[in-house]
Amino acid sequence: MNVQLFVPCFIDQLYPNVAFNMLKVLEKAGCIVRYNSNQTCCGQPAFNAGFWGEARDVCQKFLEDFSHEGYIVAPSASCIGFLKNYYSKIFEGTQYLEKVKNLSDRAFEFSDFMINVLNIDDVGAIFNEKVTYHDSCAALRECKIKTEPRRLLSKVKGLELVEMNDVETCCGFGGTFAVKFEAISIAMADQKITNAEATKADYIVSTDMSCLMHIDGCIQHKHKNLKVIHLADVLASGW
Repeated sequence: MNVQLFVPCFIDQLYPNVAFNMLKVLEKAGCIVRYNSNQTCCGQPAFNAGFWGEARDVCQKFLEDFSHEGYIVAPSASCIGFLKNYYSKIFEGTQYLEKVKNLSDRAFEFSDFMINVLNIDDVGAIFNEKVTYHDSCAALRECKIKTEPRRLLSKVKGLELVEMNDVETCCGFGGTFAVKFEAISIAMADQKITNAEATKADYIVSTDMSCLMHIDGCIQHKHKNLKVIHLADVLASGW
């Protein structure tokens, strides 16, 4: 199985171990993995900020960078959701629509790829902790991912998964939303943290490091004992 790694900007700059751990799991699953070091942003930040023209230029480069055959896998439902749901709008009426469809069909969020393409749910991970899971808006609503990460977590030895209340409610990040509407964003994160604490879990797990980054900032500000961890980091533990 040939796989091209798509490493989102914030993972590359702030959480590179998430990408390395995803690579580790994919290779253990038998994938031949390639990384194109010329890759840059998928264009989502510019698009969400209203700069559609500038975003189109970035997206066009992304189409070229990932033009080779093979699956595209990323540790971010947010970025994959953007590719699958908005590239067709950005390139509507242009010569790139066929490339967009081809890319969309080949692009997968990590847990979605593990379960629905590789059909692998147990990689031999060991994580002796109590965790709760956060459904990111992009995973749940844009990529229709719900059971996949939970199925993977259920196979991790030593891991206890406890669901929190209002698990499908947004954490408040939303990219620039967290900047433009800071007070609302923080209140939403605080509610998410309160619900997570009620489970007595040690960790919050998610498919999206962007959500976890926002939640963790609020955790640190309030000096809470909760920790955050990406699904790829859990699956790469213990072996």
